[in-house]
Amino acid sequence: MSVVKSIELVVPRDVYLSGSEVEGEVVLRLHSTLINPQVKVELIGRGYLEWMEEANANKDYSQASSCVNRADYVHKTKTFDIHGNWLDPGIHSFSFNFVLPPRIPSTFTSRVGRISYFLQAICATRELILAKQKKYLMVQGTSVYSQDTIESEFPLVVEVEKQLHHNCCFKSAPITLRISLCKNLFAPGDNISFTTEITNHTGRSIRKVVFILHSVVLYKGFNLRAERRTLEERSDLLRLESHLEAGSCVDTKIHSTLLLPTVMLVTSSHKSDDIMDVGYDLTGTVYFPYEVFLEGVVFTHSLLPSLREQQQPKEVEYKCSPSSVLLAAFGYLF
Repeated sequence: MSVVKSIELVVPRDVYLSGSEVEGEVVLRLHSTLINPQVKVELIGRGYLEWMEEANANKDYSQASSCVNRADYVHKTKTFDIHGNWLDPGIHSFSFNFVLPPRIPSTFTSRVGRISYFLQAICATRELILAKQKKYLMVQGTSVYSQDTIESEFPLVVEVEKQLHHNCCFKSAPITLRISLCKNLFAPGDNISFTTEITNHTGRSIRKVVFILHSVVLYKGFNLRAERRTLEERSDLLRLESHLEAGSCVDTKIHSTLLLPTVMLVTSSHKSDDIMDVGYDLTGTVYFPYEVFLEGVVFTHSLLPSLREQQQPKEVEYKCSPSSVLLAAFGYLF
């Protein structure tokens, strides 16, 4: 039977802000006396990326190549002093205190990579490890942006107008979509409140309006030749649908709210040298119930409009994206 009955990590919080203190206890339970013990706790944070890409894709031959990257964000160790160099049978508690670095990214997991932080408690002798426990922490990163800079550079209102063409009579009518954000700086756990105004002169009924908050992650890695490679992944973070009553209406106003998760990556700075860059944008889409497809998109990463037309069955889709939703966390916890 092992001398150590159990080892446990006890921490008081679920979420930690970068730059904050991580306090806790290591609780060690012993069956019998332990001679020459070594009890320590480690705080470790690291990130890792890996994806496959086709090498020589434009040639007759090609093969899959692995792209990887990694980063170490924190590695701290505290070894506890044992009075007399032995421990009696029973329960022993050891308190610890670490300080997280001020500029580290949030906890993150995707199909491409992972950023994780964990505490690891170890009880050992000079010859072998007797017990070990690992406990993962949720860490929320902070932003490098300042409130004044963001408000001066990024607008709060975006408006797009599109002519909707009727193939049957060769006429067109305008529709305008305007999205107004209550502010343009948000923290994890905040409500994103916004107002959508639609001016519809087409004479057609709007079936529904769909709002989607997208996260855009640019992964940065290296292939086997040490060449820099990137991979962009765009995913839906939050989605909200507003169904409208049947019947045409010229002016429509919709008030909506999206609740952000309590832990998420913050918007990256333009000069970020991390293993990934992160951005967010909010898109509004208006659907009409008939057989022409029109799309107008304001791309948030470049703030340049792009309009496309093509034939698709059953619906009309009209999109408008305001400037990037900036996600920042400052000196407080959620």
